Amino acid sequence: MDNYEYGELLKKLKTKVDNISLIIKPDLLQKRVDSIAAEQADPSFWSDAANAAKINKEKTQISSMLTKFKSAKQAVEDAFDMFKLASDENDSDLLESLFEDANELEEKITNLEISMLLSSENDSKNAIVTIHPGAGGTESNDWASMLYRMYLRFCERENYKVDVLDFQEGDEAGLKDVSFIVKGENAYGYLKAENGIHRLVRVSPFDSAGRRHTSFTSVMVSPELDDDINIEIEEKDIRIDVYRASGAGGQHVNKTESAVRITHYETGIVVQCQNDRSQHKNKATAMKMLKSRLYELELQKQNEAHSNVDKSEIGWGHQVRSYVLFPYQQVKDNRSNLSYSNVDAVLDGDIKKIIEGVLISQSDKKQF
Repeated sequence: MDNYEYGELLKKLKTKVDNISLIIKPDLLQKRVDSIAAEQADPSFWSDAANAAKINKEKTQISSMLTKFKSAKQAVEDAFDMFKLASDENDSDLLESLFEDANELEEKITNLEISMLLSSENDSKNAIVTIHPGAGGTESNDWASMLYRMYLRFCERENYKVDVLDFQEGDEAGLKDVSFIVKGENAYGYLKAENGIHRLVRVSPFDSAGRRHTSFTSVMVSPELDDDINIEIEEKDIRIDVYRASGAGGQHVNKTESAVRITHYETGIVVQCQNDRSQHKNKATAMKMLKSRLYELELQKQNEAHSNVDKSEIGWGHQVRSYVLFPYQQVKDNRSNLSYSNVDAVLDGDIKKIIEGVLISQSDKKQF
């Protein structure tokens, strides 16, 4: 990196910070924090525990955003001052130090962008994820299992908690279907970028002739709904089937019809749960999954209507990413148009940068 490149980088980062400032309006955010603090000083504020918790959560989120913004803004301003000083005095050691810290500075602004993009009301929610293989038998089932492992490893990296809601093993290998809930800060905010069809190209280990195969698996992500969000589902709109659970769970699970499958006629959405020995609990969980899926579907319709993001980049029915293991190795996201060569690391859960690339590219197309 030379003086010109560093100067251009600083201009780009300052523009980003200025644009973010126009979006989040830090002065108004600070006024809101001060207003909440004044409300909390009144003893009567805490008499309504539910409302107090809601407002306190808002204050925490706003304060966190303000802290990150002020830190990033100050970092860019300091870098500008130091660069001017080093250039004026031709201080090569200081310039070299600034160049070495350039990546860290750029990362700080990127983190601010991501924080801004994950500030909508649903982003902080837990995520319900369903992975379902496409046509292709054992090969597709194995690909679904690889994706499941990728997300489990991602959750480990991010310290997210995972609860399995439904798991159906494949006949020979892999899995036929899996649903799980991911719990943690901004779980839905990150994982919503995984909605869609994931494509794998490789030489199949299940083909004795060693031929190249292409497999597809759908990933569906929806936010876990709070109790205050009411989604009405009438009995005539759904079909409920009960059946014997399969896989792990002990004799009781397998000998009783504890598993529940719910089909929503209008949308064709099917959810199922066999996580618990109780049919009643599985039905409640499946109904919760269905409500989350219907809510997500409505969110996608609103996004299509009010944004400039191409419809092919939104929703469960569109190919979002390709993973090529043969004849070369590359992961390419169709929305950010970015490619990654470290395929093994990606399949081992190193997908945060890929997700952030998607979030940033989609925000650019929405023209905030």
